[in-house]
This record gives sequence, structure tokens and C-alpha cells, in this order.
Amino acid sequence: MQIDTVKTIKEALKGRPSSAQLTQWRQDSRKGVQLALRAYDRKQTKLKQARMQFEQRLSLERPVWQAGGQAAGVDEVGRGPLAGPVVACAVVIDEHFDLVAVHDSKQLSAKRRLALDAAIKQEAVAYAFGQVSAQLIDQINIYEASRQAMKLAIEQLPLVPTMLLIDAMSVDLPIPQQRLIKGDDRSISIGAASILAKNYRDALMADYDQVYPGYGFAYHAGYGTEEHLAALAKLGPSPIHRLTFAPVKKYR
Repeated sequence: MQIDTVKTIKEALKGRPSSAQLTQWRQDSRKGVQLALRAYDRKQTKLKQARMQFEQRLSLERPVWQAGGQAAGVDEVGRGPLAGPVVACAVVIDEHFDLVAVHDSKQLSAKRRLALDAAIKQEAVAYAFGQVSAQLIDQINIYEASRQAMKLAIEQLPLVPTMLLIDAMSVDLPIPQQRLIKGDDRSISIGAASILAKNYRDALMADYDQVYPGYGFAYHAGYGTEEHLAALAKLGPSPIHRLTFAPVKKYR
């Protein structure tokens, strides 16, 4: 009987080895094979844990689906920056959504968020964005602006959800809703919304960097970094700065 090489076994473990293969390899005394199997087992344990967590974070959507409804997860990004709009996203998913890697955008690297963007848009039933400008933020305050952005996103959906799952807020719409603290960590649809909103706003701020050069919007997205504060002191506020925010106030 031909014996598989260690290299062949390692390659096979990257895919989906059969139970018969695994049983055979576990009886193999070669150190390289056993090390490869231990690495495989660790990976499988992590995958199982990720799947369990994914299923737990669907516990808010499943009752809505079972009742024949559609839940929209809603989140916003951009409450803290000194410049740029606040952006919200509403995402509707169904029981076929299977992106286990979806999580709160703050727990993902920029590379991972961007990689998930197209996949979320492809698997989601629907998604839409809403944004409120810096000028309106100055007029109505950031809390109300965030609520308005969320409302706009929901209203832009091509369907009317039967339930809203919203991260830490409520909106003025006649739709049943759950206000969830740390919702982007508790709900897959809110987590998906947080990823899309973050990517959308980052791209928007990169565009603004071309319109208003010198502030570094493409790098810090309007947050109060040392570079941004230095540019603000040198150039003064741009048309997208929030003039009611400290420390922008003193440069008006």
C-alpha cells in the first residue's frame, strides 16, 4: 500500500479530508503528520466555536423569520469624528445568510472589513445607507443626527421590515424595534450593517481627502488624530468640519 507523504497529508488537511483519511493518519507515527493533525484539530475547534457564536448572534433574527417576517439590522458610524457626515446602514438578511466571519466592524481589520463588503452585499436580502452632513449635525446635535441617518437608511430599503434591530438607539418609524446595547456584537444583521457603514464612510472620507487636501481625511476619516489636529490648527476648518465639536470650535 502506498504511504502518503507528509507534504501530501498537509495539503489534504487544508481541504476536507474524509473521516477514513483522518483515522488512518492518526495512526501514523511520523512526527510531521502528528504536528499537522494537531494544527488541523486546533483550526477545526476554532471553526466550530465561530459557528456556534454565529448561530447565537442569529437568535434575534430567527424568531422574526419563523413568524414569516423580515428583520433589518441597523447601525451607524461616525459619531466621534471632528469632520464628515454620520453614516448609517440598514441590512436585511435571511436564513440563507452564512458569513460566519461577520462581526462588529470594530473587531475586524480594515482588510477583513473590505473583504467582507462584497460578500455581505451579495448574500443580504437588501441593504441601504443614510447619511447626515456635518452642517446638520451642528444644527441638531450628533445624537439626533445619528437617529436621522438610521431612519434614512431604513426608508431607503426596497422593502419594509417587520422588525428593526438597532444598535443602542430607536428611530421614529411605526415599525416594531429592539434597541440593543452593543447590538453589533449581538446580532449578525447589525454586525453586517456596521461593516457596510464603516466601509461606506471610509470611502466617502477618502473622496473628501481629494476635495479638501491637507487634512489627511483618507487616513483618519475625520477622527481627532494628532495629524488631523495639526492640520486643523494650520488650515482652519474645512466645509465638512463639525463646528460645534471641540477642538474645532476654537478655529472657527
